[in-house]
Amino acid sequence: MILGLTLLYVGAVLFVNGIWLLGKIGDKEVSVINIMVGVLSFMIAVYLIFREPDNSAAISAGAFTLLFSFTYLWVGANQFLKADGIGLGWFCFFVSITAAFVGASSITNIGLNFELWNTLSWFAWSALWFSFFCLLALAKKIQRSVAVYTLFCAVFTGWIPGVMILLGIVNA
Repeated sequence: MILGLTLLYVGAVLFVNGIWLLGKIGDKEVSVINIMVGVLSFMIAVYLIFREPDNSAAISAGAFTLLFSFTYLWVGANQFLKADGIGLGWFCFFVSITAAFVGASSITNIGLNFELWNTLSWFAWSALWFSFFCLLALAKKIQRSVAVYTLFCAVFTGWIPGVMILLGIVNA
């Protein structure tokens, strides 16, 4: 259920960030959801890491969750600080490469159930964070494409699976 909770709010923050990238929400307003989801996912990650210090799967889940927590907190901070986002872009590159490795390592667990979605989501997140790197650190003129892909990821890697897990439709 913790995964469902996390994914629901990841879907929410990605959805709002996608709308923001389309220019429909102001910088200061979008920072609110980024900070709230950043804090929530940070608390979930810390819980996973320290709840069972000998549980390597929980520690891994917590460590990888922190990558995204820090991203959301950084986006929120950048809006208040009016920062250019270049440093965040380079962090997104690091997250992208890490997510690609996690996706590749999860290929061995693929079945026709949640594991397939999990593997595809890691690759989708890797591509999304790489697009943030290109947009922010490399200043590529791809904002609209990144916005649309962010909305896609919000719905199909966060929101829908999060709701399905929380409703007990899918066991994760």
